[in-house]
Amino acid sequence: MWRELAAIGRETSTGGYRRYAWTAADTDCRSWFRDQAGARGLSHETDRNGNQWAWLGDPAAGDAVVTGSHLDSVPDGGAFDGPLGVVSAFAALDELRSRGAEFTRPLGIVNFGDEEGARFGLACVGSRLTSGQLTREKAYALTDADGITLPGAMEAAGHDPGAIGPDPGRLARIGAFVELHVEQGRALDLSGDRVGIASAIWPHGRWRFDFRGEANHAGTTRLADRRDPMPAYAETVLAARRAAELAGAVATFGKIAVEPNGVNAIPSLVRAWLDSRAADRATLDTVVAEIERAARDRARSDGVDLSVVRESFTPVVEFGHALRDELNRLLGGRVPVLATGAGHDAGILSAAVPTAMLFVRNPTGVSHSPAEFAAEDDCAAGVLALADVLEGLACR
Repeated sequence: MWRELAAIGRETSTGGYRRYAWTAADTDCRSWFRDQAGARGLSHETDRNGNQWAWLGDPAAGDAVVTGSHLDSVPDGGAFDGPLGVVSAFAALDELRSRGAEFTRPLGIVNFGDEEGARFGLACVGSRLTSGQLTREKAYALTDADGITLPGAMEAAGHDPGAIGPDPGRLARIGAFVELHVEQGRALDLSGDRVGIASAIWPHGRWRFDFRGEANHAGTTRLADRRDPMPAYAETVLAARRAAELAGAVATFGKIAVEPNGVNAIPSLVRAWLDSRAADRATLDTVVAEIERAARDRARSDGVDLSVVRESFTPVVEFGHALRDELNRLLGGRVPVLATGAGHDAGILSAAVPTAMLFVRNPTGVSHSPAEFAAEDDCAAGVLALADVLEGLACR
């Protein structure tokens, strides 16, 4: 399975993946998922929001146990973030069948659409729509860098966007959702464990900073006469680093758009996106407020206009202790429990259904990069752990 999936959406010049929502690479990933379901005799469906489901048993019976993750990527992302959870789900089913396990609850495997938000700027679109955390109106307003709307992209890919929106009936069928994911950090590597259990997801969000100045000639305009938005942006980047370090949080400007984007032109607009995360909401609010204060102070002194828009926000997710403790019991009670700063579909669904997460060791901690890695024996350990969990939840 891993070899078949590995070539899809891979950029040869970087070695990273560009599996963006509703593109040709996404279509190929969806075909791969459908083929895996068919090869195992599972029923397959794509829901109104573009999420794929493979079912063993009748999902309408309710109290289903679901596992899976996503197949899309960030720009030039790694091979494991998302796909490891989907591949491991199918592999865990294979393992359970080899054990002769008898299922007493329906089992579902899911590929959530547009988890990374690389194309339309909002993460977890598929699960947010399904859970009602993203309205149809706001979803219809999402556009990519080329001005293509989300519904336009869905329609071009052969999916009807007319029915997108909350799907409470589908969520009501799920008794438990367990997502396996490569760890996006080094906690397991430092502890020497192959597999861990998630305790919580830090609150996190994305903010867009628009610094507006005045375009002019780079060679003839005196420094004193400039309304250059770039220094204000640069100062804001440094302020974000300072604020995050003082608070024990993280803050990153990782995406920027400049107009007119000429070497010999003073910019008229610098648009930058801030990603910030912290262990609690109060700390996150403090960090973002300090970053915005510094940005406004510098913009004011440079004669630059500034607007700040929060494009997305996810509050802290504390995974339910009952399911989390059950996973630990099923795995022998010796599995480390750790929090993460990375967002996941499991975090979005946690408000509607019992959810839990398993992490697989990442020896370098690198993620969202072609260097992302997990050793084969650690991945196999993750599959066996997931199989043990599914057997305990769905085969009793």
